Amino acid sequence: MYLRSLLALILLWAAPAWSESALIGLKRIEQASPWKAVGRLDMSGGGYCTATLIAPDLVLTAAHCTFDAQGVRLPPQDLVFRAGFREGRVEAERKVLQITRPDAYHYKDKDLAVRIAHDVALLRLHTPVATHIISPFVLEPEMLSRGVVSVVSYGRGRDSLPSLQQTCAVLDSFQGVMVMDCNTTFGSSGAPVFRREGTQIRIASIISGFAEIGGVRRTTGMALPALVRDLKAQMIAEGAPPPPRLNRLTVGTRATTGAKFVRPGGS
Repeated sequence: MYLRSLLALILLWAAPAWSESALIGLKRIEQASPWKAVGRLDMSGGGYCTATLIAPDLVLTAAHCTFDAQGVRLPPQDLVFRAGFREGRVEAERKVLQITRPDAYHYKDKDLAVRIAHDVALLRLHTPVATHIISPFVLEPEMLSRGVVSVVSYGRGRDSLPSLQQTCAVLDSFQGVMVMDCNTTFGSSGAPVFRREGTQIRIASIISGFAEIGGVRRTTGMALPALVRDLKAQMIAEGAPPPPRLNRLTVGTRATTGAKFVRPGGS
């Protein structure tokens, strides 16, 4: 119910379907360098999302990016984070060791507002990324209700390079749900929404997806500070599992694995 009230409020802005700020493909190293903590989260079945390094061993993405297309939770070993992925090159590549999701998040939850507000996952990497290689981004300490933001994302038709939208806007927020006019598509899920203040750039939200609101397509995200604090505590309480064992194959044996299927072209 409260989401419908929020969406009705957004319509009063009468803003265009997308912000007028064009997407910039970060082709040159000097363009991509400030954003190399953003990377592509690749799934073993071929799908991908966008994700961001927020500590040497922690990556932030959307919770639904850690499920397959049938809503089954993916095991950590099915995910690889490729920081600064650009035309086949990476700044760092790490396997995922642990996945923590909010207890309130359910992949098939019919309450759209609750699903969006909790669509966050924290991933612990198998091996930390040294800060002299990549400096992680930090979070905004408070929820951003309105204002100008930027988004760096991968997406369908532009999955080999990160794209920057320098200017879009948070139109409004309510009970943990944020509605924006940023230009996102399949594969942009989990992309960081940045707020710039002077020389500081912080993550204000991440992309959950998009929704049609009165015939206008809007991007959705969530408030992060309390949610990420809870996920960090939950991750510590759960304890990181030991690294997976490497089984040696011998004559007369073969490895078998269960097939995993994900939606092609990103999530």
